[in-house]
Parts: sequence; structure tokens; C-alpha cells
Amino acid sequence: GASLGYTTLWTALVTFPMMAVSQHLCAKIGLVTGRGLAGVLRAHYSRFIVVPLVLALVVANSINAGADIGAIAASINLLFPIKIVLLIVPVAAVLLALQIWGSYKVISTVFKWLALALLAYVGAAFFAKPDWWQVMRGTFVPHVSLTAGYLTTLVAILGTTISPYMFFWQTTLEVEEDIEEGRKFLYQRKGTTDKEVQYAAFDINVGMLFSNVVMYFIILATAATLHASGQTHIQTAADAAKALVPIAGRGAELLLATGMIGAGFLAVPILTSSSAYALSEAFGWKASLSAVPGRAPQFYGIIALSTALGILINFVGISPVQALYWTAVINGFLAPILLAFVMLIGSNKRIMGDRTSGLSVNIVGWLTVAALSIAAALLVVFWGRS
Repeated sequence: GASLGYTTLWTALVTFPMMAVSQHLCAKIGLVTGRGLAGVLRAHYSRFIVVPLVLALVVANSINAGADIGAIAASINLLFPIKIVLLIVPVAAVLLALQIWGSYKVISTVFKWLALALLAYVGAAFFAKPDWWQVMRGTFVPHVSLTAGYLTTLVAILGTTISPYMFFWQTTLEVEEDIEEGRKFLYQRKGTTDKEVQYAAFDINVGMLFSNVVMYFIILATAATLHASGQTHIQTAADAAKALVPIAGRGAELLLATGMIGAGFLAVPILTSSSAYALSEAFGWKASLSAVPGRAPQFYGIIALSTALGILINFVGISPVQALYWTAVINGFLAPILLAFVMLIGSNKRIMGDRTSGLSVNIVGWLTVAALSIAAALLVVFWGRS
């Protein structure tokens, strides 16, 4: 957003149906099979396919979580004069404690309230006083530039929105909801009803719409402020927020800081938990946030290890913004492969029974796989020429 101005605003419109379809398919897989995505992959595909995909996910998620922990610390520093370096470990400890000692119900409730903090990005965008003609043009006239810089950003946007960790999280979310309702064994969770599928579709459509609105206003806010003032090389979240002060005032800075804290507290547990679910299911270990740590040691061990790696990333001199950017690019390459497997599972009668994907879902799903693959392939081609 900061480096390309308003030219990527159109992606928020395009990614909405892609996100809604892919997440609904993942939800339906969880509802029908009673398993997380990695568990379904392990049951029906070779471990030589599943394990490398899951390990790549864990690496990307751990780097992403580290960058988010750094962003939370930097944002708190903007609100309170505490050194960023002193905030990293306490922030990570709070997030880890929430996952280890908080029940699934508590965690899901906290997430719902934290999501409201993301509306701060909308406020920050209006404080920035954007050029509305350029906004309309960037929104409704798609612009694609065949340069390494533009294509890298495009793949990063796709990797952030149609993100592999969300495939695993969404599938597992349905399983955890079943466990909360007392269906602790696989045979109790298998199968679903029309009402459950319809509710999942409604819930996901509303969630994905909210997510895309927030994404749109993040791009808009950075384009109207950082790009407009020529500040396109932001290294930390604090740099981004501070850069807003002379352009859009202290109000925009405080709103952006609030949004980053909310987004980080929302993202880190989902990133580390989805890694734990994916790796545990790939190896057949017990995986559930509803289980006490002693009953799922590997699962909670992966969450702790992923959080520790995230802490470490903040002390090795890597720019948090660059770390977020490049993990999004990694996810952009990983997403089409994983989504292709999701599509194959969703169309497999042996796995899904009479709940296989409909024609419209298949069309949008495979078009999404194609779009993600083409963007990644173009990046490889034009990166080599740059």
C-alpha cells in the first residue's frame, strides 16, 4: 500500500468471493469429516505431501507471529513510554498464557471483541483525507504492472487474504465448536446438517466482508499518507504510525496504533494455534485448545515453540514490516497448492458424501487457484528479469 498508492485497492473487491468460497469449503470439510484439514490430508494423501506443506506453513506462521508481536510492542510504545524491547517478552507471555490456560470459549470470545479494534483502520483512513477521485479509480479500475515490485506486492496481498493458516484454522474452528457442544469423539462429529452448513456460510460471508473492508481501508490509509508524502520505506509499525502525525495528525497515529494492537492480539494466537493444529494432525497427535496441556503436550509444545521463535525474530535485527511482507509472499506461493487440495477434498464423494461442492463453488474455487498460481508464476518470471 505505502509503495504503490491507491493502485491495489481493487484487490479488496476481487479477493472477497475468493476468500468466502475457500473459507466456506474449509468449514464444510470440518463439519462433514469432524477433523481438521491436516487430519483429512493425512487420512487421504501421502505423508510426503502433507508434512512439507505443514512445515512450510509453520515456518511462515512463526515469522509472521514474531513480526506481529513486534508490531504490538511498537504500538503500545506509541501509547505509553515503555521501551519496545522491554515489551516483547511480556506481550508474547500474555498471548501464550491465553492459549494454554484459557478455554476455547474464552479465546473465541476475546477474538470477537478484539476484531472490533480493526475498525480503527477505517477511522485512520478518514483522518488521512485521501484523494477520493484516485480512490475511486484505484477501486474500480484494476491496475496491473508487470514489474517485480508490483507482482511481489500482489502476491503478498493474495497471501495475506487467501492465507494458508486460515484454511487450517477455519476447519479446526468447526471441530472445536463440536467439541464445545460435547462431541468429543470423531464418530460423534462426523456429518452435518443443512442448518449448520447454512449458518457457517452466513458467518463466513459476514466475517470475510468485514476482513476485506478493513483490508481496503488499510491500503487506503497508507496510500493517502505514507505514499502521498513519499515515505515508502517503512521498517517498523512504529515508523508507520509516527509518519502519520505530520500528515494526518495525532488522531490517525493513535487509531493506527490501536488497530495494530488489536490486529496483533487477534493474529498471533491464530497463527501459532493453526501451526500446532496442522503439525499435530499431520503426525496424529491430540490437538485441541479445549484440552488441558497435560492431555495434548505436543500441541501446546508447538504453540510455545512457535511463540519462542516469534520472540527470537525480534532480537535478530529483522525489520518486522519486511518479515510480514515476505511471509505474505511465502503464503502467496503456498496458498494455491493448499487450496487445490481443499478443492479436491471438497469434490471427493468418498470424503464428503452428499456434501460435495456445487458447480458455482467449484468454478470460483478453481479460478482462485488459477489466479494465485498465475500471480506466483508471473512473479518468478519477472523477478528473474529485474
